[in-house]
Amino acid sequence: MPSSKRLTLDLAREYLGDRPSDAGHRRVIEGIEDRQPISQDAHELAGREDSFGDRLADSVARVGGSWLFIGLFFLFLVGWTGLNTIVLSSSEAFDPYPYIFLNLILSMLAAIQAPVIMMSQNRQAEKDRIAAAHDYEVNLRSEIEIMAMQQKLDKLRGEQHETIIAQQEELLKLVRQLSARP
Repeated sequence: MPSSKRLTLDLAREYLGDRPSDAGHRRVIEGIEDRQPISQDAHELAGREDSFGDRLADSVARVGGSWLFIGLFFLFLVGWTGLNTIVLSSSEAFDPYPYIFLNLILSMLAAIQAPVIMMSQNRQAEKDRIAAAHDYEVNLRSEIEIMAMQQKLDKLRGEQHETIIAQQEELLKLVRQLSARP
């Protein structure tokens, strides 16, 4: 194992333990051992186990929470009330004022749409947790790599200083020898 890799791995084990119980910490150590990147697309990680119902809930929330839906639904309400109030006479109107059938439809829509949107929000919260955990792993790995790099730089500086001091001592020795000559 190269010394660079060993230093980083030793540092990771020092901070995370030899056998970390946290799966994220284990992935960080394994990534360092294998010299493999641990960065992945968080949306891909979260979307691997999506069922049809999950994708449907996301689609309903995406459509139901859009301005297009609000605009179209407003037009539907204006059309419904206009049709039943102005166009059709009160005897032929299928839902005259106070629009009881419309209220029933709106209540059923809200009763179905609200839980579906809540499911989508719960899934988004889970995706956010997965992304945050993944970001933590990447940041932890980066921090360990930076600390290892800093140690390497400190070691190189120390070696450079020792080399410079040894060269200075040798030069001083040569200067003394030259100055001692007649």
